[in-house]
Amino acid sequence: MARVEDQPTLAAAAADLTQAAARRLDLVFRSGAALFSILLLLIFWELFARSGRVTMFMLPPFSVVAEQIKTDALSGDLWRNLGVTLYRALAGFAIAACGGVVLGVLMSRNRVVRWFFDPIISVGFPMPKIAFLPVIILWLGVYDVSKICVVVFDATFPVVTATLAGIAAVDKELVWSARNMGASERQLTWQIMLPAAAPQILTGLQVALPIALIVEIIAEMVMGGYGLGGAMMSASRFANSPGVFAGIVEIAVVGFLLIRAMAVLRRRLLSWHQEAAE
Repeated sequence: MARVEDQPTLAAAAADLTQAAARRLDLVFRSGAALFSILLLLIFWELFARSGRVTMFMLPPFSVVAEQIKTDALSGDLWRNLGVTLYRALAGFAIAACGGVVLGVLMSRNRVVRWFFDPIISVGFPMPKIAFLPVIILWLGVYDVSKICVVVFDATFPVVTATLAGIAAVDKELVWSARNMGASERQLTWQIMLPAAAPQILTGLQVALPIALIVEIIAEMVMGGYGLGGAMMSASRFANSPGVFAGIVEIAVVGFLLIRAMAVLRRRLLSWHQEAAE
């Protein structure tokens, strides 16, 4: 029998278990609701395509598209194009992530760097960077380097702005306390600024990752070659409607998985942060 002094501890443990169970139930419910909505969409797609209101060329049934995806997977075309697209998109994203965080930190810590880059970021952020694609083609050609460069160019801006916003939001009293305790500027940056700004920086990375994939697909459509975007354009030229819609489904699945993976990574990296307990 539990002693009286142990009852508060047992009550707290029971409350923690209840909250954990509630979080798991909420996660299962949200995942089930998302899968249910996608399933309804696919059923509606299949029924509408077979209703006769549209031709099979305009909208092939999902079952036909799924068969095309299976054929591409068995032939190896899907994995080759998927690998090429992911390589370029993730390489560009990694460069943009590292460069964007470094530039954001430098702009927040150095007035000269901020004076020079702030107008460029302010003008370039709202601009559709994909408009520079013809210039990049003229300078670098239509191979991997040019496609990765356009991804880097487009994905860097949200990382820089998120890093700036995150560091600007760091509690000033925390910075003053660290300085009063003798922390150097390097220690202040690595041990105070970056950890405190991590949620904002990761939010910028979560924005930049789908941008990297989108820009890479567009670059492949324009420049051609291997990749999911290039395969879609090739299917379009040969009037292969199932091949075009197969590319759309494949890109949607890849984008969803990348976003989910980034969300999982965020939870792991911020397991120490208060948002992990929410």
